[in-house]
Formats: sequence, C-alpha cells, structure tokens
Amino acid sequence: MNGLFTEVVNFTPLTSVIGGLLVGTAAALLFAGIGRIAGISGMLHGLFSAEPRSGWRLSFLIGLIAGAGMYVLIWPTDIPVRQGFPMALLIVAGLLVGAGTRLGSGCTSGHGVCGIGRLSTRSLVATAVFMITGVLAAIFLRHMLGITP
Repeated sequence: MNGLFTEVVNFTPLTSVIGGLLVGTAAALLFAGIGRIAGISGMLHGLFSAEPRSGWRLSFLIGLIAGAGMYVLIWPTDIPVRQGFPMALLIVAGLLVGAGTRLGSGCTSGHGVCGIGRLSTRSLVATAVFMITGVLAAIFLRHMLGITP
C-alpha cells in the first residue's frame, strides 16, 4: 500500500466536531428561517442568476468567508499553508468540481449536510459518489502520479 493510510497530518477531533456543529446549526437556521437549503454551489449560482432578492445568498456567503477569515486571524498557525500544487492542476480540479456540482444537482454541503439531514436517498447516493471519487482521485494523484503537496 506504500503508506496509503500511515500519514495523519492534522488530527483535530474537538475543533472538527465544533466546526461540524456550527455548519449544521447554520444550515438548520437557514432552513428554519427562510426555508432554503444551505447548498453553497446553489447559492453561488443563484447570485449570478436573474432571480430577484438574492441578498440572503450574498449574506450567507460573506458570513462563510468572514468566519473562516476571522478564524485564521485569531489562530493563524492552526491551518497549515499548502504549497506545491501545480496551477494547471488546480484550475482543472476547480472546473471539474464546478461541472460535478451542476451534474449532481448540488455540492457536498447541499447533499452531504442538508440532504442527508433530511434523509434524502438521492443525497445519500450523491454524497457516497463524492466521497468515493475524492478518495480514488487522491490515491491516483498521490500514489500513481506522484503529485504531493
């Protein structure tokens, strides 16, 4: 297996649980407050559509970015800086993720957090496909092509 499961870089169960609780709470509050799903790709797409009253989308996305920014300002050494990724690979990966969210009718937040929370079979299948594809892509890039950060 060539070290496939031997590398544990940043195991942080407490902060991971807290982060998960915050994400779940935000998704539940959005759904309870205005009846909308906290799917980030759908929100981003909705900002550029002709649909009126997208202020809630912009507010949620700004809060998402601002929250991450505040965390980095308060605890700047908690998140390791990843370097060494080829720019072309990042661009291709971003385009593939964008295409996948359109094909899958949603992203990991919409399906994985909100859909599974609503017991949606479609979201359970979509999330399983996301996870399996991500694991296979990581194995292929890291262990077969030798691309590592």
